[in-house]
Amino acid sequence: MYKWLHRVWYEGASSYQMLLPLSGLYWLLITLRRCMFRFGLLGRYRATVPVVVVGNITAGGTGKTPVTIWLSREFRERGFSPGIVSRGYGGSRSTTSMRVDSASDPNVVGDEPVLLAKKTGCPVVVDADRSRAAQMLVDDGVNVIIADDGLQHYRLERSYEICVIDGSRGLGNRLLLPAGPLRETIDRLGQVDQVLINGRTSEKSAELTVVEQNAIEFELIAEEVTRLNGSLTRPIARFAGTTVHGVAAIGNPVRFFDLLRTHGIQVIEHALRDHAKLDVRDLSFGDDFEILMTEKDAVKLKGTTSDKYWTVPVEMKIDPVVAGPWLEQIESRLRSELEIQ
Repeated sequence: MYKWLHRVWYEGASSYQMLLPLSGLYWLLITLRRCMFRFGLLGRYRATVPVVVVGNITAGGTGKTPVTIWLSREFRERGFSPGIVSRGYGGSRSTTSMRVDSASDPNVVGDEPVLLAKKTGCPVVVDADRSRAAQMLVDDGVNVIIADDGLQHYRLERSYEICVIDGSRGLGNRLLLPAGPLRETIDRLGQVDQVLINGRTSEKSAELTVVEQNAIEFELIAEEVTRLNGSLTRPIARFAGTTVHGVAAIGNPVRFFDLLRTHGIQVIEHALRDHAKLDVRDLSFGDDFEILMTEKDAVKLKGTTSDKYWTVPVEMKIDPVVAGPWLEQIESRLRSELEIQ
């Protein structure tokens, strides 16, 4: 199914035509839902602290989590006390808000929230009702909330919206689900405060909207790899010329495999569905090659003692000349709202 959808959404396959009626129905539903929020037919929640949303308008991964991690660190350096709310995809459902730390069970709270807690040290709360999660963070004393993957969660009012686009895949055929990858229509990009593009875009400039052309680019870089058992960290360059198993249960596994290849690594690909559960039995490939995986997958394998398993941390790299004025804009808006509140 994944390969077929990829051909339809990103490779120009004509099969999308049979799905257009469903996309029309989807458009009707999302338009009705937005109108109901706009005219007050569906209630909204306004937190007593500013809310910054990091999300996307496409199905699948775009790099939202690294952006959330980077943003939380930037906010801390500027004197804020940020907290993060997440839906907790991949975890078991809960009817209440749950605090997350690096020791939490990803099968319960989801893999991304555990990674966020581990990498940021910020308070993290998961709940299908992000508004309820936001209130818990306010009660815990945060003064800025980052909503991870919250662009379509209109019940939670927001002070600033960031939309992240995958540069290598772009917006695909630019059609709504299920004929295309879009969760919302392209005009939504003109309503957010900032668009970020993960990597240089592969689309021709003539195909891009003005908003996309003016987006800020960033990239995800990897410099080291670390054994899951914590016994060793080494430069990723040490793996150049070797063959490894690459494991990725993320929205766009190919991006991870391509990242490894940029370092001269030969990759045997193991692309799994996003948020797929993992244990060591899934990683028995019958040979002696090292196994490299994403950080999001590594948090599912706590207690692994074998030296074969490695995680590849990535960091967001963005031009400081561009990022500086943008961050000042966000800071100014957040401080203005805190003074009002």
